[in-house]
Amino acid sequence: MPGHFITVEGPDGSGKSTQARLLAEHLGAIYTREPGGTKLGEKLRNMVLDPNSEALSDHAEALMIAAARAQHVEEVVIPAIEQDKNVVSDRFIESSVAYQGYGRGLGPEKILEISLFATQNLQADLIVLIDIDAPLAANRRGKNLDRIEKAGDDFHSRVMDAYRMMASDDPGRWVVIDGSGTVNEVSRKVIAGVESRLGKHARD
Repeated sequence: MPGHFITVEGPDGSGKSTQARLLAEHLGAIYTREPGGTKLGEKLRNMVLDPNSEALSDHAEALMIAAARAQHVEEVVIPAIEQDKNVVSDRFIESSVAYQGYGRGLGPEKILEISLFATQNLQADLIVLIDIDAPLAANRRGKNLDRIEKAGDDFHSRVMDAYRMMASDDPGRWVVIDGSGTVNEVSRKVIAGVESRLGKHARD
């Protein structure tokens, strides 16, 4: 049986990166992230997120993330799944839909089309959303912000609203977790939510 592909989503400041790592550790899964996960992906990540980098157009941002994703899927995700390994990714397609589709206003349908081309139509088996209110997320982001984190409160509100809408529209594939607790509290909820969907046999 192929491995499970689980993605962890959420706005900046939600703690999703920490939760993705903890989930991967619990499951004995491969941990990876987007943009990134490969040498090319990490270079593109730095270009997209560096607050001091040359200003990118919204379209260029979306396509650079898609390029990183294409390499990530080809080099990391598909080989792991074909070897029956579980993969946990910090961000995937739904991040692009939320951030570039809704946040940047490029259109969710167009961003989804680009993303599915990049992933060869691969989608996550299960998506964990770390749901958090905007004021708490902003407080957690702090002051040392990357280029996208600096996009402003209205942008980040659109992103969170988009996540909630996607989760509501496809509840069978999403697990929504309240991210307002401590790291350990949220981790326990994430693990319980994933195991309730995939079963404890999801652990390697």
